[in-house]
Amino acid sequence: MAKINEVKSMVKAGKTKLVPGLVQEALDEGSAAKDILQGMVDSMSVVGDKFSTGEIFVPEMLMAAKAMAKGVDVLKPLMAGDSSNSLGTCIIGTVAGDLHDIGKNLVSMMIESAGFTMVDLGVDVPAKRWIEAIKENQNVTLVACSGLLTTTMPALKEAVQTIKGSSLTGFKVIVGGAPVTQEYAVEIGADGFAPDAGSAAVKAVELVKSL
Repeated sequence: MAKINEVKSMVKAGKTKLVPGLVQEALDEGSAAKDILQGMVDSMSVVGDKFSTGEIFVPEMLMAAKAMAKGVDVLKPLMAGDSSNSLGTCIIGTVAGDLHDIGKNLVSMMIESAGFTMVDLGVDVPAKRWIEAIKENQNVTLVACSGLLTTTMPALKEAVQTIKGSSLTGFKVIVGGAPVTQEYAVEIGADGFAPDAGSAAVKAVELVKSL
């Protein structure tokens, strides 16, 4: 466990060069890949909370995400053979009528660092495109819809309800963006909501583990 705690500390500190070696050391000591991954996810939760409260800013959060991604790279070969540890594919995009992608890109990086394979549909994604993407990709466990404008809230609602109303199953839908609230997420039928990129990664893992 001592090595996992070191991994967690170095992820929080964004030490991209140190994390892979520490992850390997933790494995050599007998720690399970899934436990190391969970430790890193927990670290990102702390990083996300600090970002939410303004204690750290985007550069620090990106460094932590990159550090975690380096650690996940070490774990991937071990988790590939164990489907219970594989988090699957996440389809992400910004809804129709919205051209903002900075927040989406940050969320994408964070969710990827948690161990997902990302498929980014970009911006201005029409409702039917989400359905096509789910059909085109294997093992889709999460669909992440982003909306940054108040005026595109109806498009977010349409996207979520189109996805949830389809005959497709086996995944959860998470939403986020500046004007989105937990209440609105519930109202439109989303499975989850995250107020920022840090908590999006944590929520993504939580949702998929409940499948």
